[in-house]
Amino acid sequence: MVKPTLRILKTPDLVIQALAEFVVEEARRAIREHGRFSLVLSGGSSPKKLFALLASAGYRDRLEWDRLFFFFGDERNVPADHADSNYRMARETLFDPMKTTPGQVFRMNTDLPPEEAALAYERDLRAYFGDRPMRFDLVLLGLGDDAHTASLFPHTPVLHEKEALVKEVYVEKVKMFRLTLTARAINCAAAVAFLVFGDSKADALYHVLKGERKVEEYPAQSIQPEQGRLFWFLDEAAAAKINP
Repeated sequence: MVKPTLRILKTPDLVIQALAEFVVEEARRAIREHGRFSLVLSGGSSPKKLFALLASAGYRDRLEWDRLFFFFGDERNVPADHADSNYRMARETLFDPMKTTPGQVFRMNTDLPPEEAALAYERDLRAYFGDRPMRFDLVLLGLGDDAHTASLFPHTPVLHEKEALVKEVYVEKVKMFRLTLTARAINCAAAVAFLVFGDSKADALYHVLKGERKVEEYPAQSIQPEQGRLFWFLDEAAAAKINP
């Protein structure tokens, strides 16, 4: 099992700043090595400030934006302009401010039925990588207070998926279909970085990092990059039970 690198900072703002610096470093590394940078974005509320920071004056000139390609770790089964859409949040905070071109952004097409959308996104991924190995440069992830990540929720069939890169999943907890990268797809990445802050995440983080291995109960335990690196960017509140 890959040994994670923990970066624990005092406040959420410092965590987000550290992760923004990490994104810049990884982008430069990837562009230097193979000319482009594939970044998988996480959804939910936690990364919103990160995206805004990357698009701010202090960072925008440090990235070669035309060499960046954006993907999504998961998506809610809502229209692209819906308030709950991960794509919409990223578009408003990152893509529009940076004037990214349509060819740089690979969104999960929620205009299609969930099963078709998952198959279509997998085709998009395979087309992007072509003859190259399927290997994102960096995957950003969050952690729910139930230890889910992306849309890999406890006790859902997608946790057992070994073949597909993208899968639809019905999440009873939220009474909604979701689309998600599978653990298989995420674990092909060159680097994976979790962004976690707040005391509400402390229990889940403890179980994922220190608890008995129970992927059904704590799905984020399934994230173990096969030949990549694993990072956790944490604030002190989230890390309280692993770093007393």
